[in-house]
Amino acid sequence: MVRLLGRSGTRSPRLGEERAQRRARRGGTPRGPGTGLRPALSGRSVAGQVFVLHVVIVLLLVAAAVAALVLQGRIDSTQEARNRSLAVAETFANAPGTRAALDAPDPTAVLQPAAEAARKAANVDFIVVLNTDGIRYTHPKPDRIGKKFVGTIEPALQGRSFTEEIEGTIGQLVQAVVPIETPDGRVVGLVSSGITTEHVGGAANRQLPLVLGAAAAALALALGGTALVSRRLLRQTHGLGPHEMTRMYEHHDAVLHAVREGVIIVSGGGGLLLANDEAQRLLRLPPDAEGRQVSDLGLDPDTAELLASGRVATDEVHLVGDRLLAINQRPTDLRGGPPGSVTTLRDSTELRALSGRAEQARERLDMLYSAGVGIGTSLDVTRTAQELAQLVVPRFADYVTVDLFEAVLSGDAPDTGTKLRRAAYSGIRKDIPLYPVGERIDFIPTSPQARSLLTGQSVVEPELRAATGWHAQHPERTSGVMEHGVHSLITAPLRAGSLVLGLVNFWRAEKPEPFDTEDQELAEELVARAAVSIDNARRYTREHTMAVTLQRSLLPRSLPEQNALDVAYRYLPAQAGVGGDWFDVLPLSGARVALVVGDVVGHGLHAAATMGRLRTAVHNFSALDLAPDELLALLDDMVTRIDQHEAEGGSALVTGATCLYAVYDPASRQCTLARAGHPPPALVRPDGSVEFLQVPAGPPLGLGGLPFETAEVELDEGSRLVLYTDGLVEDRTRDIDEGLELLRVALEGAGPSPEDTCRAVVDARLPARPSDDIALIVARTRALGPDQVAHWEVPSDPAAVAEVRAAVTRQLTVWGLDEAVFTTELILSELVTNAIRYGGPPIRVRVLRDRTLICEVFDGSSTAPHLRYAAMTDEGGRGLFLVAQLAERWGTRYLPGGKVIWAEQPLP
Repeated sequence: MVRLLGRSGTRSPRLGEERAQRRARRGGTPRGPGTGLRPALSGRSVAGQVFVLHVVIVLLLVAAAVAALVLQGRIDSTQEARNRSLAVAETFANAPGTRAALDAPDPTAVLQPAAEAARKAANVDFIVVLNTDGIRYTHPKPDRIGKKFVGTIEPALQGRSFTEEIEGTIGQLVQAVVPIETPDGRVVGLVSSGITTEHVGGAANRQLPLVLGAAAAALALALGGTALVSRRLLRQTHGLGPHEMTRMYEHHDAVLHAVREGVIIVSGGGGLLLANDEAQRLLRLPPDAEGRQVSDLGLDPDTAELLASGRVATDEVHLVGDRLLAINQRPTDLRGGPPGSVTTLRDSTELRALSGRAEQARERLDMLYSAGVGIGTSLDVTRTAQELAQLVVPRFADYVTVDLFEAVLSGDAPDTGTKLRRAAYSGIRKDIPLYPVGERIDFIPTSPQARSLLTGQSVVEPELRAATGWHAQHPERTSGVMEHGVHSLITAPLRAGSLVLGLVNFWRAEKPEPFDTEDQELAEELVARAAVSIDNARRYTREHTMAVTLQRSLLPRSLPEQNALDVAYRYLPAQAGVGGDWFDVLPLSGARVALVVGDVVGHGLHAAATMGRLRTAVHNFSALDLAPDELLALLDDMVTRIDQHEAEGGSALVTGATCLYAVYDPASRQCTLARAGHPPPALVRPDGSVEFLQVPAGPPLGLGGLPFETAEVELDEGSRLVLYTDGLVEDRTRDIDEGLELLRVALEGAGPSPEDTCRAVVDARLPARPSDDIALIVARTRALGPDQVAHWEVPSDPAAVAEVRAAVTRQLTVWGLDEAVFTTELILSELVTNAIRYGGPPIRVRVLRDRTLICEVFDGSSTAPHLRYAAMTDEGGRGLFLVAQLAERWGTRYLPGGKVIWAEQPLP
């Protein structure tokens, strides 16, 4: 940079000596700090001349401003007097009683007091009331009353108000004359109000001191500002006169040629006006360069074009010979200067090299930052490895491979004695013959990878052609890799604490520079960050696998055999963690089947364990043949007690669960449903139409105290009942109403079989990474035909037992079940006899031929039978014991109007 002499803290010694000699010849003394300003402002210096000129200009401006203010004040005062006198006169002329007073016998007696009061209130000099002949009725001086008015009254007699300046009886004044008119427009009198010129000018005179004070203050401020400006100019010029300033610029010219930065001035026509010594050296200009055209100086075309164009340039780098020059250029005519441009040149060859190394360091820091935010975005081992591989290609390496021990991929601790499996690859080309992803690799002991695993340290092979251990790993494959230009390798172990999870290999091909020590440090840092994320993903994989295993062990392994429904299902765990969704298909008595779907709030092992407890409870409660609403009430009470017990022990609460329970009877085709906070089931009719059943929405399980309601619907044979959890229809991106509508569309386009329906729903509704578990059951209904059901009404008479036995025998013969006649007669005889003896009417018998032979006896009593062992001396009590021995299963089912005792026996 060129340092201007006037801005520096030191002066030229020679210039200082000359100035001291001049002061000595004038008889002066050297100036000290306190005496330098007065001589400097004496007029002989540039600062003094500027100060005198400013003072003169300020004085002229202040004088003009004062005159203008005084003149404007008088004009404004006169205008104010005209306005005030006219307003007062008009007000008094139009005041109530003024016109009437003119008709009084003595108008003066009436108007004089009022006029004087109004004059004093309005702060005017007079208010005079006249008749149409100009004779005064009122006047501030009573001796003037009755005399002729001084002034013009003709315009007022014509009905016009006006103002004028005259010489009146009380002096020079401004007055207004206003007519007093009757309603019909006739002028009956006049009112004049006025202010003397003495009072008119008084306001301006009173303002004059203020105006003069403001002018004095403005003068003082202006002089102070001028003094500050001159003092600043004095500091910048050091009190130099014109001759001294010329000498100063001569010194500047010397400095210009001495600086280590090239300076060039080019005219608007492209001629070189000035080139300092540094510019001539950097551009290697000839001695006679000044005055010639830039294009004729033998410069390289780019630099010559830039200098001749005059365009703005900022730190443009040009190669001139063997030097890199940073060029800045600005035009000189931006602020009215002469056309042309000023150019500065700076040698940046060494700075460029330093900048390159700094840029390389910045890129590496940016890569480490990207690794911190871009690696480990998921808890998936393979995906995390792939994120590392994609991050560094091609910024750091041309090819990257990640090899992990197989145990790591499954979430277990690595076994260093096993082979590795390639988990990720990224590269600038796909056809390079490196080991593909998924292949198991056994590195030989001499390979860089084996040495890295053995020592736990990274290994650099700057020249792979000389790495015999690497060539011996797989000669054919390594030769192919070399043919693709790969020439350098860094292999680094993935270490997480004391565990070595695998290896990361960085290969360089397109970049000619081999890997060095700095590259090795960067690779180690990248691998260390990735190792933490991969180990976290491994641990999560292990925990997730354990939770999924537990969850699947609690879900049904297979569906039970039954003939009432064709069932297909899907269970899809969440990607983020297992949940508490479950489902079941439960055969009941009378060929009926129960379908249940539930969902425990939350995720993790606790939710899975709670799901297992609830599923076991549903199994137990369904064995009691309870109605759906009663079963949900018992389940709700159990969840409440679980929460209370775990709250006392400090464990996590269930915090809620939902459940849908449906019972289908193939004999009547009736389906009874109840739900506790669960989404409604969908029904697909045989014609393909879809509806969501209106099942009363009960509260979620665990709230307690609120009843559940059931809904009954008759299903046509071939209908499909669809039960699901909320993960299928609801997620963070859409609400449940939108999800239900999308489910309806998927069901309308699904195939007729339950398996086709499941496939269509899952394909249409499943997100890429579900955030919640999804349980889905599709059940297609069947019906028991009339030829599979037989029933009889039984009178409450012991003699009817024989008739029932005979009828059942005939029906079994028709069904071809002669082998079951004897056993069935014994069972029905005992059940019907008990119904007649201990129950109540009506009594009905029903026999169903399904997967088993089912005998049912209904009576109107709710008395519960129970099995007991009769003593040797007892005459009775062996009936139910006999039934239990002959039947495969038996039990009691309670209905609103009584009970059913049933027994099942296998078909022969």
